Amino acid sequence: MKNIFKKPEESEIILTELMLPSHSNFSGKIHGGFILSVMDKAAFASASKFSGEYCVTASVNRVDFLNPIEVGELLTLHAQVNYVGRSSMVVGIRVESQNIRTGIIKHCNSSYFSMVARDENGKGVQVPGLILSNETDMRRFLRSIKHIKMRHERNIEFSAKNFQPEKYKDALKDYNVKIEM
Repeated sequence: MKNIFKKPEESEIILTELMLPSHSNFSGKIHGGFILSVMDKAAFASASKFSGEYCVTASVNRVDFLNPIEVGELLTLHAQVNYVGRSSMVVGIRVESQNIRTGIIKHCNSSYFSMVARDENGKGVQVPGLILSNETDMRRFLRSIKHIKMRHERNIEFSAKNFQPEKYKDALKDYNVKIEM
């Protein structure tokens, strides 16, 4: 895909689904695992639409459930590609629920899914470049770069090979732990 560039909007996906009793957990709210499953579908659809390839989930950034989702509400997910590497993409997803009777919309969570485009043989395949045409596009792209860099640094610092416990004993004094080593 030499010299092909696309705008983030070309990856936009909007999924809306009615929340049913079968999606609920023991407390009567929509099960978090079900929400994650729908988010994964949205990430797949957005990344595949953008790349024109089959995509797989490589990782999921933190998911904080901000507001509960009730049975009978409409769940709407907005997804689009925020970052591209060679074969990887970061898809930003915003999850909202709407009470059908009141019309009130709640922001339930946002997350970032790292997706990888694969060919028929399962090998990574190059994805189009991303056109950044406004401050929001640039902010989202740079946020992804920073997250990827921090994850890489954290993985190195806390790898079994590099970890040095003596450097962290003082850092743990304010936590609910007892060190016996």
